[in-house]
Amino acid sequence: MSYPSPSLRLPRWLAIGGLMAIAGGGQASPFYAPPPPEEHAEGLSGSAELGYTHLSGNTDSQTLIAKGRLTWLTGKWTQTLRGEVRNVSRDGDISAEQYLVAGRERYDLDGPHYAFGFARWDRDRFSGYEQQFTTIGGYGRDLLDDARQRLSLEAGPGYRYDRIVGKDDESLGVAYGALAYAWDFSETASLEQELSVEATDANVTSRSLTSLTARLNAHLALKLSHEIKDTSRPPEDATARTDRTTSASLLYNW
Repeated sequence: MSYPSPSLRLPRWLAIGGLMAIAGGGQASPFYAPPPPEEHAEGLSGSAELGYTHLSGNTDSQTLIAKGRLTWLTGKWTQTLRGEVRNVSRDGDISAEQYLVAGRERYDLDGPHYAFGFARWDRDRFSGYEQQFTTIGGYGRDLLDDARQRLSLEAGPGYRYDRIVGKDDESLGVAYGALAYAWDFSETASLEQELSVEATDANVTSRSLTSLTARLNAHLALKLSHEIKDTSRPPEDATARTDRTTSASLLYNW
């Protein structure tokens, strides 16, 4: 797939629009090593996830988390688009505002091996970065894939473009590694753990996503998740080194 220029600056309305326009399959993430598609599977699948809370009274606060994925399979190719929006406000002041759009491709090789490539644009208002663009490619291997458990590892080199608040832009080489594990411990419930590390000369960014999903019917599910993002040496304008997000949301699959 073709990737946008590193100098691309996506406006807020486009980031939100991209999220609302795409929904995605829970089996292919552009950030972590996805399990392989089912044998001979082809076609289009997707999901949309929405979590919202509003408190009023002594404290007026609201939290919105929206995610979407779209996945389509063509022979040995698995393509994925994904978007995310996070917004948290308290007494009229915004304390978190994040936007993300990404695309990924996977090509299955012989045996449990595959090649992959992905590109990601993200903006976090309080991270010290105006925006970041990352593209990575490499090799992955499915270590475990049975009726109940799946485990995949992948690694590769990449490139990151940082637009930093109040400083010159930076172009950095990236060393990337990721792990994804999924366990269907009952017919209606599953546990997933995803980890990734992106190391550069400037800093190391690590991500962890732990989620528990309980299916209500063929299309709807409840999802509890805890996500951690840590940057070893963030820019001076960053409000914190580590972001933690715990959410409960409704998941729709199609």
